[in-house]
Amino acid sequence: MGEAGKIDRVVVINDDAAERGGAATIALMSAKLLNGRSIPVSYLAGTGDFDPELKAAGIDTGVLGGRHILDGSRGSAAVRGLFDPATETRLARWISDHDTPGTLYHLHNWHKVLSPSIFRPLRRVARRLVMSAHDYFLVCPNGGYFIYPQHAACELVPAGWRCIGTNCDRRHYGHKLWRVARHLTRRHLFELNGSGAVVLAVHEKMVPLLARAGIVADSIRVLRNPVMPWSGHRVTAEHNREVFFVGRLDGDKGADILARAARLCGAPLRIVGDGPLSRSIARDNPEAQLLGWRTREEITTLMQTARIVASPTRSRETFGLVALEAVMSGIPVILSHLFAIGDELAQRELGVVCHPLDERTLAACIRELMHDDDAVHQMSCRGFSEGRSLAPTAEQWCDQLVSLYRQQLDHIAARHVHAARRLSARDAAASATASRPAGPQW
Repeated sequence: MGEAGKIDRVVVINDDAAERGGAATIALMSAKLLNGRSIPVSYLAGTGDFDPELKAAGIDTGVLGGRHILDGSRGSAAVRGLFDPATETRLARWISDHDTPGTLYHLHNWHKVLSPSIFRPLRRVARRLVMSAHDYFLVCPNGGYFIYPQHAACELVPAGWRCIGTNCDRRHYGHKLWRVARHLTRRHLFELNGSGAVVLAVHEKMVPLLARAGIVADSIRVLRNPVMPWSGHRVTAEHNREVFFVGRLDGDKGADILARAARLCGAPLRIVGDGPLSRSIARDNPEAQLLGWRTREEITTLMQTARIVASPTRSRETFGLVALEAVMSGIPVILSHLFAIGDELAQRELGVVCHPLDERTLAACIRELMHDDDAVHQMSCRGFSEGRSLAPTAEQWCDQLVSLYRQQLDHIAARHVHAARRLSARDAAASATASRPAGPQW
């Protein structure tokens, strides 16, 4: 056993290693911050598309050889999404070749490229494993605790009979049953309770939903994601006219609703991101500018013209990274009521919360802020001055992450000490019994 609390290495595991959404952004940030503190880091990704800053910083990288769930034929993708033996083999080999008692493993997203197969080799290092719950796929078959056909939050116990019998999938019931099979595969390969692994929730509102699935409280920690504002100075949103959306162009994110709402109220819309809805969005709102994915530096420049950032998601959002990046930059937000962070932003009057499914209501919210410079100015000033209290800086977050890693190693060391003491006490008792004089002979 190594020195208590000493971190030999942190192994970051994620579907991908390029900034294509919140989970990848957080995973990459952790690798860079830890490396900056002279903690050795390895980044293992399903695909080989790596952020160039990783290699520039000298961070060790590895490809587990997965393939995105949407690639290839539907049948082969379905089989691969349930269990990909190639990624299991590569991860098992990496662990066998490189693991030490002071190596920590931090798993982020796994359901789009890596599949449940990676959980089998992770059982070997479960007591040194942290799993970030960027969504609910660890506990919920469809990952959202949401009944998509009804546009309603789900109140069922995941993978129970009522859950299995409910068509909650955004596609069709057959796909729901495939998701159930994947969920049960993960659960068979890795039982969370009793494993020693830590589930890291990104917001306090996640805890009851994780507990509903049976995860015991001792296994859950809460650490809000770090937020870096796009702008170091306040964006004078009250002088601007543009509405922005930042994120994936998938059905759950609501960019299509926003495109129609912006056209209804005549607001200029700029969309940073890409995805399967890009063509339909361009059709519904020909005036909208679809800018594709942009670097953080490019987003910083773009946001100088932002009046509002809108995120009308149709499903539960575990945090709200984009919303807080905007608020801390002085840009008011319009959010779906399904954001975990939404109530806090509304209470502090840093933005507007509305129902995401009614594009006319969304258009009315946009129109109101487009015509009220004073309200936008006040929201902008409050967000820039008060927003930081809602999430840690990157350095504060890294402090807490390192502390969590060391606590895990300390807990393992304490278990070893306790076990050694019990063994020593047992040996001492056995020795005392053996040396006791024999009783009288009759």
